Amino acid sequence: MVPASCRVGIVGYGEVGRILAEDLRARGVAHGVAFLAAYDIKLGTAGEAPLREHASGQGVLLAASHAELAAGADLVLSAVTASQTVAVAEAVAPAIRKDTWFLDFNSASPGAKKKAAALIDGAGGRFVEGAVMTSVPPHRIRVPMLLGGVHAEAIKPLLDALGFAPTVASVQLGVASATKMCRSVMIKGLEAMVVESYVAARAYGVERFVLASLAETFPGIDWERQGTYFFQRVIQHGRRRSEEMVEAAATVREIGLEPWSAQGTAMRQAFMADLADAGALGDPRAPRDDWRLDADRVLAALSRND
Repeated sequence: MVPASCRVGIVGYGEVGRILAEDLRARGVAHGVAFLAAYDIKLGTAGEAPLREHASGQGVLLAASHAELAAGADLVLSAVTASQTVAVAEAVAPAIRKDTWFLDFNSASPGAKKKAAALIDGAGGRFVEGAVMTSVPPHRIRVPMLLGGVHAEAIKPLLDALGFAPTVASVQLGVASATKMCRSVMIKGLEAMVVESYVAARAYGVERFVLASLAETFPGIDWERQGTYFFQRVIQHGRRRSEEMVEAAATVREIGLEPWSAQGTAMRQAFMADLADAGALGDPRAPRDDWRLDADRVLAALSRND
């Protein structure tokens, strides 16, 4: 049962923030037992209309600033892009009330999480890192999530009551985020490699042979279907993935290893995001049926740049 005093504030009202708002509302938040509020840097800009429309439909209060959100919340959920992890903590810390929970969902390095934790804990709040271990939309609020930090065990009952599916990874801050980042080196790296390999194979007219060889080496994977899925994910979320991979590279660098693979992945994800932003890859939200169509769009964009 959600405590009657629990007031939830979400920083970042993008795809993840909106999903959390919808599911929290369905659990009873904002229906007398507590209230649900959100803040996003797009508020007050030309891009605020979809945020206000969604918030109005979900009964979510929109705060005017990080400080206003923090001052009225018992639990702050930070769900922004990776590059904003520390910046959000800096903005929230001066207004956070004593013992307010601060759950950081962001895909950031252990070093970034520790900086954010120092700001929140230093201001009297209780910082918990949350490492989301797979894509949010299919699982929604029940997405597998690892918790880390000295307050991880204490916050778990509240998160369980709110509908989350958390697992305490460690009371040591950084373990959960390191797990997430090391996984991202593989998963986002595989996406980038597939895009690069398939586009090049398409340009040389050898995709049939490349896919046949992959199927022989890794027979458990449908490389046609996987390729189409990877292209769609990178086209839709390349910018966010690029920022995450910058943090993954920082994670690798923090142990003294040069992150050549992670850096390359960040660059390839950003490259695809740039093409998508320029309109070169069609509607990013449109369903993808054949990776070849997207590969041809990439090749067409390259030819225009020659």
